[in-house]
Amino acid sequence: MSVARSEVLRLYKSILKYGQELKYTDRDFFKKKIRKEFRSCKSVESPEEIKFHIDRAKAFLQYKRVL
Repeated sequence: MSVARSEVLRLYKSILKYGQELKYTDRDFFKKKIRKEFRSCKSVESPEEIKFHIDRAKAFLQYKRVL
């Protein structure tokens, strides 16, 4: 299973866009945290791990909370 770079970028942009809508959270902190998380996963090569992180990001956007 190959995850398209465009899918990951779309998720990244969607999460950052969601961060702009936050009212009670420091937006700069949120943006730095998201960048850090995506950068830390940049070197992941295992298909299972990649799928886990993609699903985690999708769940975050769906439920608007960290699972």
